[in-house]
Amino acid sequence: MTVALYMDVHIPRAITTQLRLRGVDVLTAQEDGYARSSDSRLLDRATALGRVLVSQDQDLLIEADRRLHSSASFAGLIFSRPLDISIGRSVADLHLIAQATESSDWLNRVEYLPL
Repeated sequence: MTVALYMDVHIPRAITTQLRLRGVDVLTAQEDGYARSSDSRLLDRATALGRVLVSQDQDLLIEADRRLHSSASFAGLIFSRPLDISIGRSVADLHLIAQATESSDWLNRVEYLPL
C-alpha cells in the first residue's frame, strides 16, 4: 500500500511532476478546484480524500496544531520550508514516504522535511 499525497498551491510543480514520474499518486489543490480554499477547508478536503497534505505554508502548521489540541482528526501533514530543502531532496523524501508508509501511519501526524 502507498500513501496518496495532496499538494497545496505552495508546492512547486516540478515536485509534483517528478513524483508522478516515479508512480506516486499525487493530486494538487489546483486540479481539485481548491486552490483558493482556507487552510481549514484544504486540510478537510485532503482528509476526506484520504490523502496526506503537503505544504510549505506555515499557516497550515497552525491549523494542524489546533486540530491536535482539539482532538479534531486529519489525514496528516508534511511540511517543508522552501529555503531548507531542494526540489530534488523534496522529491526523494516524498517518494520514500509514499512508498514506505501507509495512510494509517499519518493520522493526526505532522512531519517536517527534510527527513
